Amino acid sequence: MRLIAAAALGLLTLAAACRADSQTAPEGSPVETRDANGRNQTPAFDGQTRAPSVRTETALAHTVVASGLAHPWGLALLPDGRWLVTERPGRMRIVSADGVVGEPIQGLPAVDARGQGGLLDVTLSPGFAQDRMIYWTYAEPRQGGNATSVARGRLSPDGTRVEDVQVIFRALPTYDGDKHFGSVLAFAPDGTLFVTLGERSDRAMRPQAQRLDSHMGKVVRINADGSVPQGNPFVGREGALPEIWSLGHRNVQGAAIGPDGALWTIEHGARGGDELNRPEAGRNYGWPVATYGVEYSGLAIGEGTTAHEGMEQPVYYWDPVIAPGGAVFYDGAMFPGWRGNLLVAALKEKHIARLVIRDGRVVGEERLLTDLGERIRDVAVGPDGAVWAITDEDNGKLVRLAPAG
Repeated sequence: MRLIAAAALGLLTLAAACRADSQTAPEGSPVETRDANGRNQTPAFDGQTRAPSVRTETALAHTVVASGLAHPWGLALLPDGRWLVTERPGRMRIVSADGVVGEPIQGLPAVDARGQGGLLDVTLSPGFAQDRMIYWTYAEPRQGGNATSVARGRLSPDGTRVEDVQVIFRALPTYDGDKHFGSVLAFAPDGTLFVTLGERSDRAMRPQAQRLDSHMGKVVRINADGSVPQGNPFVGREGALPEIWSLGHRNVQGAAIGPDGALWTIEHGARGGDELNRPEAGRNYGWPVATYGVEYSGLAIGEGTTAHEGMEQPVYYWDPVIAPGGAVFYDGAMFPGWRGNLLVAALKEKHIARLVIRDGRVVGEERLLTDLGERIRDVAVGPDGAVWAITDEDNGKLVRLAPAG
C-alpha cells in the first residue's frame, strides 16, 4: 500500500536534531518581532500579546513517523498507543506508533470536502475502554449547502469500521460556503462535550456570531448523546438555541481542557487577532464587533474597535497571526518543566507554540519544531510524554518530538 510505504520511508528518515531554543530572539524579549497589522491598536493589559520568550535547554529531535497522509486534520490517542488520524477528504485511519498506516476505516458518513470543509476533528469517549465510542466533526453536505455536524460511532474491535453511527448534533443554519467550519471537540470533566463552530467567514454570515438563534461563531455544549445540558446558559430563553455556551467567535480550531478543568480555545483572526480564550457560560467574545485583527485588504473590521462593553477580552492574541490549529495542555513526564503549558499548532507560521500560563495569563512563549517547515495542524501528547503532531499538507506527516539522543 502506498501509505504504508510512505510511512516506512518517513520512519527511516529521522529529522536532524535541533535545539528547542533555536529562535533568534534573546530570552525575555518577544519571539515575534514583525510589525503588527493592527498598528494603531493597544493591548487591553500588559502581556496580552508578545509575551516574553522562554527557552527549553534540552536539545530536541523530531522523527517523521508516517507520511503520505492527505491533509490530516485530527489526532486522537488510542489506549494501545496507536493514533486515530482524520484526513480532510473524508477518511479516518489508525496509525501505529512505529508508522504503519491502516486502511481507511469504513462506516463514516459522507463529507463536503470543499475548501476548508471535510472530515475534521476526532476524539474518544471518556469511557472508550468500555464502550469503544469515538466522536468526530465534519462538514456535512445538506440540501442547500452544508454545515458542521458531530457524529459518534463504535469502533470495531479490529479497528476497521465504525458501527451504530449517529449524528448527534447539526449546526444551523445550513449555508452554501466552504470556509470556517471550526471545529474541534473537548470532553469536560463532567462528561459534557464542547464543540467549536466557525461563523462561515463570508461578510453576510459574520453577524450571526452575535445572534442566539444561530450556531455560527459559537462554542456549544451538549451531552454525549447530543441532548442539551440543563446548565447551559441560554436554556429556556426565547429565541436562543439551547446548545450555545458562548458567542462572538470567528473560527475556533483549537480547544483543550486545562489543569483547572476549564475549556480553553484557540481562534483564528483575520490579519492579526488570533486569540486564546477561556470561554465562560453565556459570555460574548466580540467577533465581529471587537477584534485585534484587520481585513485582509488592510481596512478596519467594522468600526475598528478592540473592546466593547459587554464583550470579553482574549487572554492572549497574536498579531501577525500564526494561524492556529489544535491545542493540548502538556501533562507528560518527558518534559517536567512544560507541565501545565499549552501547546498550540501553528499552520501559517509552521511551528508549535508553547505558552507558559500562570494565574490565567500567558507569561512566556516559545516556538518548537520550527525546522520541520510544514503546516502543523494538530498536536497531542503520547504515553511517554513525547509530543506528536500532524502536518496539513498534500503529503501530510505524523511527527514525534522528543529529546535528542
